[in-house]
Amino acid sequence: MTDSEFDILDELYFVISFIELHQKLSWDELELKQWLSLLLNRGYIKCFINASDELPHEDLDFENNYRNYHYLVTKEGLFAHNSK
Repeated sequence: MTDSEFDILDELYFVISFIELHQKLSWDELELKQWLSLLLNRGYIKCFINASDELPHEDLDFENNYRNYHYLVTKEGLFAHNSK
């Protein structure tokens, strides 16, 4: 796990919007998008429509809607994060 992946997962112990995550990390938006996409593909995070409604994987349109999603670490992501 890279330092960047660790830093992102560290912020996702609770559901957080893309905007809040972007502000907390102060990274370039496209860089954050790429890291989130990687973590999503690894199964380390999941997406929510809002702070309480998880978005089924088959309904994801990450490329076009990543800014509108909220994010949360998965059990797999927690395990990877805590193993570093």
